[in-house]
Amino acid sequence: MTPIRVLIAEDHETVRHGLKLLVDAQEDMEVVGEAPDGQVALQRARLLQPDIVILDLSMPVMNGLAAARAMKDAAPKAAIVALTRHDDEAYVQELLAAGASAYVLKQSPSTELLSALRAAATGQHYLDSTLSARETERPTPRGPRARPRITGREGEVLRLMAVGHTNKEIAERLDLSVKTIEVHKANAARKLGLRGRIDFIKYAVLQGWLRDP
Repeated sequence: MTPIRVLIAEDHETVRHGLKLLVDAQEDMEVVGEAPDGQVALQRARLLQPDIVILDLSMPVMNGLAAARAMKDAAPKAAIVALTRHDDEAYVQELLAAGASAYVLKQSPSTELLSALRAAATGQHYLDSTLSARETERPTPRGPRARPRITGREGEVLRLMAVGHTNKEIAERLDLSVKTIEVHKANAARKLGLRGRIDFIKYAVLQGWLRDP
């Protein structure tokens, strides 16, 4: 059986080395390349055309979300497995919308990642069991679940708020009323599942509006 060819994109060398040991220990998998940031991941994906790319979210130069979006052109047949410590719903939504086949938490057992890799290799989607359990606790919606999309104005309000502007400052800058700004912010928070300023900042980092810490 031809092994699943895996590219690992992770900026921490120790973590990257551990992932390589884990994947290479599987009879049906092999690591064909490594990358310390999203930009290098794209370059190596284009060259190696792996079956799967493991993408960390918080990487320098280009984060995992930006890399996932660009991966469709670099390696269109590669399945993306997002590997991160972030369990925020907004992160999950953004990565899946960007084309990721799986979303796994770093704090979960290694079996979660292996299951995600095997599922992604066969064209399936996989969500970390911790996140899946959270989803099952919610009422089942009728019909297909569509990913909510924020408007351009809502995104602009979130970006300005994340970098430190007050509602009044944003209103003056966009030539809108403070009440309108509050409505845009509330609508965006509802659509993305953001619960407070910390969530807004995390979302801004994910979008590349702020530098990763």
